[in-house]
Amino acid sequence: MPTPFPGMDPYLERPGIWEGVHTRLLVAISDALTPRLRPNYRVDIERRTYLAVLKPDDLVGILDVLVFEPAGPVVADPTPSYANGERPLLAEIPVPEEVVERYLEIRDTQTAEVVTVIEVLSPANKTNPTGRQEYNTKREKVLASRTNLIEIDLLRAGEPPPIYWRQEQRCDYRVVVSRGWQRPRVEVYCVGLRQPLPTVPVPLRRAESEPGLELNRLLHELYDRAGYDMAVDYSQPPTPPLAEGDAGWANELLALAGLRPAG
Repeated sequence: MPTPFPGMDPYLERPGIWEGVHTRLLVAISDALTPRLRPNYRVDIERRTYLAVLKPDDLVGILDVLVFEPAGPVVADPTPSYANGERPLLAEIPVPEEVVERYLEIRDTQTAEVVTVIEVLSPANKTNPTGRQEYNTKREKVLASRTNLIEIDLLRAGEPPPIYWRQEQRCDYRVVVSRGWQRPRVEVYCVGLRQPLPTVPVPLRRAESEPGLELNRLLHELYDRAGYDMAVDYSQPPTPPLAEGDAGWANELLALAGLRPAG
């Protein structure tokens, strides 16, 4: 069953769902580009790892706050107590977790040189201090080179990586295409919730033709293949919540698709 949304389905952003979407989208992009790039280029799925203390909604990791509970049975006491005496409290201490993030590299088949990096952002890249710093450090290295960068942000939560707008634009989702020979200028596809995702060019070497990456088609096809209509609980609001006008519009789409009771 296809998603009822014309572009990005905001319910796919929910923790516990997005991890699978992220992985499937990277594979779909790789599979779509490889036949169009061979024999001169190939697409590799790469990974970076780092340690970070993650919040429960950062998809993987442990609590970074202390949650206390009594070690024994709770007994009602009308007198306020500010010390536990000899009874220990149970808690969890922040412990760094290893985070693995995957991305794509387009490489020259003769020299193995990385020509283009394709990133699909994860929540940790936008909401976790360590994850954001790690991603921005990697991003800066790419931008300081001649390597092209495509940055795909399909998450409304968190602060996106920095770009400098002449006039600030509100984007629910955005795709940045940065050609190594055009920096600091970049192309930004600023997408609203109610719009289809764009087809974006994939830069290779200067003066070479740039195949189009059909993000909307790839995302909608993987939604159908993976059966996300059965995995997503459309009776609950998406994370993060939608603005009032968008929420009403989304509810109408879901009702028409039979994914949510009308009213």
